[in-house]
Amino acid sequence: MFDGFKRLFNGPAPTEPPEWQGIIPWAEARNYAYRAVHDNQGFVIDGHLDSDAWRLEWGPSQRPYIAGYELRLRAELGLLAELQLVVMNRELQEAMEKAVYEQFVEGVQTRIDNQTPPEMRWLVMYPKLSSAEMPLLRERYVALASLKRWLVQWLDGPMTDTLAALTPAADVPFVLMIGRGRLMLRTALPDAHIGAVQGWLRVFEVAMREARRVACQNAPGGGDSVSPASSQWPPSALPGDERNR
Repeated sequence: MFDGFKRLFNGPAPTEPPEWQGIIPWAEARNYAYRAVHDNQGFVIDGHLDSDAWRLEWGPSQRPYIAGYELRLRAELGLLAELQLVVMNRELQEAMEKAVYEQFVEGVQTRIDNQTPPEMRWLVMYPKLSSAEMPLLRERYVALASLKRWLVQWLDGPMTDTLAALTPAADVPFVLMIGRGRLMLRTALPDAHIGAVQGWLRVFEVAMREARRVACQNAPGGGDSVSPASSQWPPSALPGDERNR
């Protein structure tokens, strides 16, 4: 089902991971925990925003719609368990919906199962925000959630401004999602240039702040959910990374 993704997003073959000049000094200067994984297949950085921990991983893609190398960011924010939310670029949405049609409507498979990425499942489960509900983002993004009011509040203000200011090529897969209380960002990133890594981290930190704001606004007692330390998280998805296993 994913051959179409590979054709659409295959681009140039990723180069061997560089020495990531500037990444280590930047991480050390901010007291982030940095480690490279076996055979230089990527790296992991653990940091924090206020009291919330985040993890950044760069390495081989874990999603069929991203060819080569990807950047992943996640934060365990303890958000509502029933909240499932996705924002993605329109070209990726169109490719996913085409794959869903080809696989499930044309009889290759009769149901969406757990082998399908959750962002694809949610794309066909939940209604999308209308153009009127996201006027500054409607040309480039789609947004949907199990709790529409939560999504609208999250996009109200800095989050919309940040997404509108992004300038990657339209065909670069980009997904920002919330599920199981976790915030996650995925995007294609063939080489881990320090400027690109810093730029995506800034986007993610805005998403973290705004998620915390909405969670506090909607919590009965003002919202004091606790973010676990990164040392308590599952291991990274990078090959050869044996830490925390």
